[in-house]
Order: sequence, then structure tokens, then C-alpha cells
Amino acid sequence: MTDIVSLDRHGDIAVLTISNPPVNALSPAVVAGLTAAVAAFEADRTYAALLVHSSGRTFVAGGDITSFDAPDFSAAPYNDTLARIEALDRPVAAALHGTVLGGGLELALACHWRVALPSTQLGLPEVKLGILPGSLGTQRLPRLAGAKLALDMIASGRSIGAEAARQAGIVDEVREGTPLEVGLAFVQDLLARRVGPRGTSERAVPDEGLPADFFDQALAEAAARKPFYPSARNIVLAVQAAATLPFAEGEAVEARLFEALRVSPESQAMRHLFFAERQAAKIPGLGRELALRPVHSVGILGAGTMGGGIAMNFVNAGIPTVLVEVTQAALDRGLGLIRTHYEASAAKGRLTAQQVAQRMALLRGTLDDAAFADCDLVIEAVFENMDLKKQVCARLGQVCQPGAIIATNTSTLDVDVLAAATGRPADVVGMHFFSPANVMRLLEVVRGARTAPDVLATVMQLARRIGKVAVVSGVCYGFIGNRMAEVYMREAEFLMMEGASPSQIDGAVEALGMAMGPCRMLDMAGIDVGANTVIEYGKAGGLPPDDSYRAVVRRMFEIGRFGQKTGAGYYRYDGRKPVDDPETSRIAAELAASHGIARRSDIGAQEIVERLLYSLINEGARILEEGIAYRPGDIDIVWTAGYGFPDHKGGPLWMADAIGLATIVERLQHYASTRGDAFGYWRVSPLLASLAGKGQRISDFAGTLA
Repeated sequence: MTDIVSLDRHGDIAVLTISNPPVNALSPAVVAGLTAAVAAFEADRTYAALLVHSSGRTFVAGGDITSFDAPDFSAAPYNDTLARIEALDRPVAAALHGTVLGGGLELALACHWRVALPSTQLGLPEVKLGILPGSLGTQRLPRLAGAKLALDMIASGRSIGAEAARQAGIVDEVREGTPLEVGLAFVQDLLARRVGPRGTSERAVPDEGLPADFFDQALAEAAARKPFYPSARNIVLAVQAAATLPFAEGEAVEARLFEALRVSPESQAMRHLFFAERQAAKIPGLGRELALRPVHSVGILGAGTMGGGIAMNFVNAGIPTVLVEVTQAALDRGLGLIRTHYEASAAKGRLTAQQVAQRMALLRGTLDDAAFADCDLVIEAVFENMDLKKQVCARLGQVCQPGAIIATNTSTLDVDVLAAATGRPADVVGMHFFSPANVMRLLEVVRGARTAPDVLATVMQLARRIGKVAVVSGVCYGFIGNRMAEVYMREAEFLMMEGASPSQIDGAVEALGMAMGPCRMLDMAGIDVGANTVIEYGKAGGLPPDDSYRAVVRRMFEIGRFGQKTGAGYYRYDGRKPVDDPETSRIAAELAASHGIARRSDIGAQEIVERLLYSLINEGARILEEGIAYRPGDIDIVWTAGYGFPDHKGGPLWMADAIGLATIVERLQHYASTRGDAFGYWRVSPLLASLAGKGQRISDFAGTLA
């Protein structure tokens, strides 16, 4: 036995304890410890039963994902130990608490009996890493819960609560108490009732009420809804094997399907994002010993769509929040929209009426910005205009209490200029939420030149508290995401002027898995919003001396085609359905003629992909070489969490390595020569050129060109 896995005696019950904080992950050492503990129990016949439990705040919350990339990776040692547990001739029970996920649930399923605390959550989330459960989860879970529920849980990766698990037959009992107390009492009851072992693998998968074509339908749905994810099909095949084959044959099917997914580019990309998300929270120079500023109350200036959505994040986390507006009508409208949203969630069963009341009670509105004097964090969410935001920030610098954090939700403007306007720049940070702010996972945290370290650390911790994925950016136009989106939109508009339709442009990148193409994206966000960022950038002197630059969005703005909200933008809208509009083509052709841009009929999907995405990648490389982003993975997280970039591609920079940096450089140079490069649009990033020349990966870049 070891400190990580121990076997202790409680009367005639052997208690196997896993202690591998923080989440008791199944590292190789844990697996070795489990194997030794099971062997010790087998050898000692004085034990009447075995209880498996974990110390700390959770049962086993998953496997050691870092080991998946090892060339000699094998699930066999763990799977063999689970088989030994199930084959034991004395009762084995698992006491479950916290999160019982992935390999942790597979451990519990191998035990003969399971008891859980009421707050326990159980699930098999491997699909989120592009794989399937590889330790017989696809074979044991259907035998307990039935094929339909098992397939739903495995294919979605969702967790269920203890009581739902009991009703499904996954858990035998739900009891209050500490895990060890509950587990020991449960095992003692088993012994008193003289209950013996029972093996899950010996059961048949219940098929009552299952349509004869259930698996055919599931395969068709996987192909239609998740064509980019081989895991979707393989999961159906694995569960089908459980339902139609003997356990040993199903085990072989699962092993084969798991291994195919483990080495697939899709899973490697999704595992990259898993680790990149965790790395993004680690900020160089900020130690754990740094004291954080307290955030017990929050103020939001602006109760519009963005301000209201931002407020909901804090209210949802139980933080009292005040909304300030300049007119009563605007304030009433903002508070009303928040209440409507919560009531709609309650109508769908996602919230109770009591929860709606509790959240609204945490929110108050006022026209008096003196209310900010008691807030620990104040976020301005007013219109994206530099003069207005400077005026607002100057006022916040006066009314906010000493030590309060002042944040701007600007999406493109210079945070250092806004920070200076407050008169207290050390207290200022950018908090760029994405719309809808109460839904989107990404938060760009913009570190100004004079942002205090404890301000940055506090906001990063607060982001986790409100359920956001936070990525730090330095100060530049558009930060990480919108700076890259600008070159993406630039090429989309040039392609329109050259003759491509919005649906042709969007279709090319959506075929790769983008949630939506650039034209649909800006129509949804608002053409007026997009045009205004270009206009403000021009006022700041950032635009190239090119009259054709973003000419389409500016013309659309001039004539009131603001996108989906006005029924017409790049597309015309039939309800919410985008339809190519001849008027867009006419506008693009007119602009092309006025700017001397040749119209073409030979624009193909590959050219569209290269011009949009290779430009995007090139700009990402510039952001890295300038130190705006700390890591390549941070850029990948921004684009997958905030812009709908396909996670199975791993983000733009991970995808760049898959394509080959030399290929990307060659194509950028090709467009520079064929389209001209008077304004540096196709200038290759020195970092990208250097790495391509050395045959290195941009995903491995660690902050130096040497």
C-alpha cells in the first residue's frame, strides 16, 4: 500500500481509500495502488467485504489524460484490475461523493454495489475529449441503466445526480452522511442481509421498449448532427455491442474503437484544448501567495443587452449587483429583459420560481451612479465610443471607493487610454464579455500597462467563480479575438467585392466545422456594431490608407442594413433564416467598380478557406510575437470558446500545425504576389516564417524568436 491508495481494517471490512488530490485522478500510481490493494484483499480471507472510497472533496473524477499521448499507453492494467474487482467472491461496494466521472464511474460500475451521497454527480464525459470510455463504461453502464440512457449519457457527456442515478439503477442507495460513514453502514447492511457479490458483466442489457431500429437511427443521427466527430459513431457502435454481444466480445469492440479515437487528430485537438484551458489560468509572475481583492458586490454601468447579460453572470453566482442607467425607461427595459430571461428558464424547468426570486432579489437598479461607491468591482458597458468611454471612466475614477476594481467591457478600444482617464490606472482592467454575455463562456481579460497584479489575479479568480473561461490579452486594437476577426472579415469583404456571395463564403468555412461563417456572424452581432469598430479604429489612426478596406460593412451601415435585427445585412432574412440577397451583390459590385477591384467567377472554396483562415493564423502569429498573448493555446481557447472555431480542429494555431506552417507561408506569399500587397495584408509574420523554416510547430512556441 501507499499514501495514494491504502487498505485499512474496520472490523471485518477492508476499506480501500484513494487519496490523490485534488480530484483523485487515476494516475499510473493510483492504478498500481489499486492493483496492490485488490491483491491484498484477495489474499486476506479474514475480510468479509471491501469498501472502495476516496478522501477529499470527491470520488475519482477521471483518468490521467496526460498519459493518453504516451506511445506505450494501454488501458489494460486498469481494466484488468476492474475485472479482478468484479470477480471477487466477497461483496464489494463503492461509496460515492462529489463527482464520479470517467474512469471513476467505471471503477464504481465494476463494484458489486454503489451507495452515493445526495449531492453526487455521475457521468462519462470522455466524448468532450473526442474519445469514448475505455474501461468498460460502454459495456457496464448499459447493463445497469439500459441502452437508451447509457447512450445519451455517453454521447452527450452529461452528468446526472445521485437520485436520478438511483432511479436508473446505476446507484443502489442514496444516503446522507460522510462518504466513509455511509459506505461502512451500507456494507454492514449488506453483510447483515447476507448479500453476496454480483457482477454487472453477467447481466443482459434490458431492451424493453427499445425500437428494433434504435441503433440504426442513432447512427444516422450521429452522422447528421456530428459529422466531424468520429467519437459520435463509435460510441453508438460500442453501446450496440453491449446490447448485442457477450461481454467479452463487447469489451474487445470497445477497446478497438477507443484506440482508434485516442490516436485520431480530432481527439488530439480536443485534448490540446483541455490542457490549454487550464494553462490559460496560469499567469506568469502571479504567484499563489498574492492576496486577492475582495469582491462582495458588483456594479454595472449600462443596462442594455450587454450590461444586462454581464449582470446576470454575477447574480447567478450569488453576488449582489447594481445596474445603473441614465433614464428610467432604459433601466426598466433592462431589468425587465433580465426577469423575462429568468422566467423563460423557469418555464423550461431550468430554474425554480424560488431561484428566479432569489436572483432578482440580488439585483437592483438605480439612476444614481453614487451606488457604485459601495461596490468592489464596477464594469462599464456603455456604447463602443472612445470619447464616451473616457468620460464614463473619468466619472468612475471619482465615485468608486479606494481599492475598487474598475473594468471596461470594450471590445476593441485602447484600455490604457481608458485606464488613464480614471486617474487610477492600477485599478483598471479590461473585461471583454462576449454576447450573449450570460451564455458565452469566454472572457478576455485585458492587462493594461499599469494594471496592478492583484487586480489581474482577482479578476482571473472571479472569472472561474462566474463560470467563464478567462484568457489574458495585452493591449492592442481588438485584443486577441477581434484583432484576428478583423483580418478574417477583411478578406470576407474583399471576396464579396470580387464576386463571392455571402453563402459561398460562409459555406466554405462552415464545411470545416465553423459554427457560422463571417457574414452570418456579423449579421447576428450587428452590422452597426461591426461598422462602428472600424470607424473608431479609423479615428485612432489604425486603418490602412486603403479606401476599399471594409468598404462593404461601412456602406451597409450607411444605408441602415444592420443585419438580422433589421431584416437585412449581408443577407436578407426570412424570419431568422439567412437568404442571399441580390442587393448585397449589387452593392459589392458597385464598390468593386469604384475601387478598381476586378470581379471574378472562379472563386473556389479552397481559396476562401485559405484567404480567411490563413490570414487569421498569420495574425495570431503576430499576436504571439508581440507578446499580446502568453501562449499559442490561449489564442486557440479564445477562438474555440468565443468565435465558434471547431474544437475538433483544436483552434487556429493547432490547425496551422496540422496543415503545415510551410504550406501556410507559401500560400500567403502566393496571395501577396497575385493580389498585390501594397498595404501589408499578406506580409508573413516573422515568427511564422521562422518556425516554418526550422520545421517547428507554432503550438510549441514558448515566447522567443531565437
